[in-house]
Amino acid sequence: MRATDNSSQGWFLPYLKHYFWAFLAAALLGALSIGCAGALLFTSGHLITRSALKPENILMVYVPIVLVRTFGFSKAVIQYLERLVGHDAALRLVSRMRVRLYRAVEPQALMIRSKFRTGDLLGLLAEDIEQLQNIYLKLVLPALSALLIYAAGILALGWMDGTFALLMALYGGFLLFIAPAISLGTSLAKRRTFKQERSKAYQELTDALFGMSDLVLSGRTGHFLSTFTQRHKRAAMVENSLRRNEWRSHWIAQCLVGGGIVIMTVWAGGLVAQNRIEATWLASFALVTFPLLDAFVRAGEAVVHAPEYQDSLRRLKDSEKDTSALAARSDAGQAADDAADTKEEQATAQRLSHGGDLLLNNVSYCYAATQEWSVRNISLHVPQGGKVALLGRSGAGKSTLLNLIQGALQPDEGSVTVAGVPVFTGGAYSSLFAVLNQQPYLFDTTVANNIRLGRPDASLDEVRAVTEQVGLGALIDSLPEGYDTRMQETGLRFSGGERQRIALARILLQNHPIVLLDEPTVGLDPLTEHELMQTMFRVLKGKTLIWITHHLTGMKHMDEVIFMEQGTISMRGSHDELWRDHARYRNLYKLDHPGLEI
Repeated sequence: MRATDNSSQGWFLPYLKHYFWAFLAAALLGALSIGCAGALLFTSGHLITRSALKPENILMVYVPIVLVRTFGFSKAVIQYLERLVGHDAALRLVSRMRVRLYRAVEPQALMIRSKFRTGDLLGLLAEDIEQLQNIYLKLVLPALSALLIYAAGILALGWMDGTFALLMALYGGFLLFIAPAISLGTSLAKRRTFKQERSKAYQELTDALFGMSDLVLSGRTGHFLSTFTQRHKRAAMVENSLRRNEWRSHWIAQCLVGGGIVIMTVWAGGLVAQNRIEATWLASFALVTFPLLDAFVRAGEAVVHAPEYQDSLRRLKDSEKDTSALAARSDAGQAADDAADTKEEQATAQRLSHGGDLLLNNVSYCYAATQEWSVRNISLHVPQGGKVALLGRSGAGKSTLLNLIQGALQPDEGSVTVAGVPVFTGGAYSSLFAVLNQQPYLFDTTVANNIRLGRPDASLDEVRAVTEQVGLGALIDSLPEGYDTRMQETGLRFSGGERQRIALARILLQNHPIVLLDEPTVGLDPLTEHELMQTMFRVLKGKTLIWITHHLTGMKHMDEVIFMEQGTISMRGSHDELWRDHARYRNLYKLDHPGLEI
């Protein structure tokens, strides 16, 4: 049965707990920095007032002068330490998040195009992780520091005047809690709309980049630019509206800060009138209010962006759906388990390094979104070195079955094993299977490095050997810098058939016992297809081959040919058996250019 999703561990609280003391230290330093700013203005107000009275001796204001300098330097030093500690914890935390995200997405790489749109994936990898960093740096730390200052300030005022402390507690509470909630409520819908428009713009832009040549050839470039510009304008209008709302909220908050300063000044004036404090302290109480209330405002403004963080948290959580327990679990506190799992995977990989019989026993699978069986009751036995072709229309279940075979999906019913070992082991399948698909990706680095992707520690002699096997040795030697020649982006230097041969060389370096061929000849001209197939069957001799294809060229080389329809097997047998017993097969074979058969 399919493994349960083990991604319930969140993306926020576990990391906050793991780095709790670091963030607490940063919050305390932040509160101390605000306190130093308040003490600096408090002392400065007293110093200015005392100096205005023209003291007879400089010693009369010497202590305030020293304190002003002390608090001034202390504020800068403590603020630096607060940012150092806070950013260090946040960056370490984000680093662990990136590892976790990679472990969640990497096992889904085989189906990544079907599970994620490219724009969404780019946003997930880039924007969402950065948003989580901002949760801690721009929301959690300022909020904690403001709460500490709020509590300390109310306690200090309570020591002097309990009634006024209660009034300021309500006033500060409004700034810290009520005003941000009101601002958030009024802008929530607009923020969601802006997020949706920006996400759609990402998707459309990435679609256009990948299909730019088709847009140009079809003359639809102008239409795309017009549509994209309109969407961008709509997003810009929503963003401008949000900025205006933020400006109004900020203006109101500053007015409230001014009101708090007036209230504090009136209260301090009352204390002076009652002879409870000297008149030289009046300016101090007025000035100290500035940094304290400003800290409340900044913390409140950070809360308004909470919905953006929620969306990022939701997408990151969704990225772990249908991921194996090994790939989906959190890093935090799991180092020992990871080491144990790695040893187990290495032992499994060693045991399966020479392959074994591939056995599918009544395998069934359905995608939760559709609630329909994509594959139903499939049984298959392929001995090591056997060759099987899977054919069928698009949507017949071929790709799903291929993903089940290589362990990217776990069956809802039945099992898939190699040499008796289940392939769905959270990563061990990578030592069993090599894949040659329709469009192997070639990186913008040297030819040798692209081939070494199959085995990074391969020597240049080994790279030369496999390129000779796939028939590329003379071509690469003729390049300006030989094996050190750069591929150019996506391998533009080479033709489609040559790119497939480079990918085939990677597979030979991997030397895995089972090779999955996912329509590797699609888009090639008949002659190139014929030559590539000859090369594949020659160099992959002795390996188990599972070949997905839409047409019947090369079926004489296969031990078994399987036709799939609606997730089930509709016809199976060797080429000779199907030719003899099934008129449908004979008709399909005749329609598929039998003259090109090898």
